[in-house]
Amino acid sequence: MQLAFRKANPGDFDYCASLYFSWAGDVIRDVSLDMGAQVENFRERWKPAEVRVITLDGADAGWLQSRDEEGALYLVQLFVEQAVQRKGIGTWVLGRLFDEASTRPVTLGVVKSNPARFLYERLGFRTTHEDDRKFYMRREPDTHVRGSP
Repeated sequence: MQLAFRKANPGDFDYCASLYFSWAGDVIRDVSLDMGAQVENFRERWKPAEVRVITLDGADAGWLQSRDEEGALYLVQLFVEQAVQRKGIGTWVLGRLFDEASTRPVTLGVVKSNPARFLYERLGFRTTHEDDRKFYMRREPDTHVRGSP
């Protein structure tokens, strides 16, 4: 299994939006958010310079968005194709982010109903606070756990 990142370009928007809304659509409906507003919000937040597409054996398998924020590496979004979930891809992606972060913490927000929260906890993230929809998590650099698929 060969995993890699490639830089996103504006042509990847439709792929990323499709994968995002295949998962987020249910959450948006569950919390009674306006779908039209969420589509526009996604369009504004998706920034190709912050996005990388995850490839598995040369085929697109997901994407992530990350950026430097307040002295930490902030994982904005991470989505893996459903057909290839639970194969270590998320662990691999996070391992690369830990390497990039080096001596900085890694932070993220995860929707409370998202089972990925358990992966984050297993890899050393701890909840710092929460709101009505999300847990906000942080992983200090000294807790680095490397994983490979």
